[in-house]
Amino acid sequence: MVARELPRAVLWDMDGTLVDTEPYWIEAEYELAERWGGTWSEADALALVGNDLLESGRYIRERMGIDRTPEQIVDALLDGVVARVSERVPWRPGARRLLAELRVAGVANALVTMSYQRFVTPILAELPAGSFDLVITGDQVVNGKPHPEPYLTAVAKLGLDPSEVLVIEDSNTGARSAVAAGCPLLVVPCHVQVPAGPGRNFRDSLEEFGPAELRELWAQIASATQDRVG
Repeated sequence: MVARELPRAVLWDMDGTLVDTEPYWIEAEYELAERWGGTWSEADALALVGNDLLESGRYIRERMGIDRTPEQIVDALLDGVVARVSERVPWRPGARRLLAELRVAGVANALVTMSYQRFVTPILAELPAGSFDLVITGDQVVNGKPHPEPYLTAVAKLGLDPSEVLVIEDSNTGARSAVAAGCPLLVVPCHVQVPAGPGRNFRDSLEEFGPAELRELWAQIASATQDRVG
């Protein structure tokens, strides 16, 4: 049960939440279609937001109609997005500030992303050392989002209960993963709409969201949890 003024940890999604790299992925997807003679659309690209990379590779193989394995597709995509993010990291408004303020407030930060480590590394290099207490990437889990494994893995490694953390997500895929893991959830949409549902709390942006706003949200979550239990 939620009982503290603040969560013990905040678990961050990366693409669309911490950074806005979705345009990089979409550009890389169109490049693959052109290179390998496939077909692609904006709707196809948005359908992949938040997905496990190998699952995305399977989708791309089928939708583009290209003779490449999902692993080959993922490797080629990563080549494209790593090159782009190495030149410029497109931070989401308020994300870096909130990371720093949470550390000052004694709240741990964990990154839980379906991107692979080689894509995550140049992004973490642009943050102060120790910004994240834990990093879980897509190549460290068997089942990617929307399966609860990524968030359950992070919670277990932090030695916490799912009710003691807050997840920040931008996609329905990530939201489903967090809710299935039993974690309180804050949704800050970016490129795709996320439907309302039980356990889903929404804000338009993190730009005006700090520890005071987090305390207010955490109190609301605690109240809703008590109502359900009662």
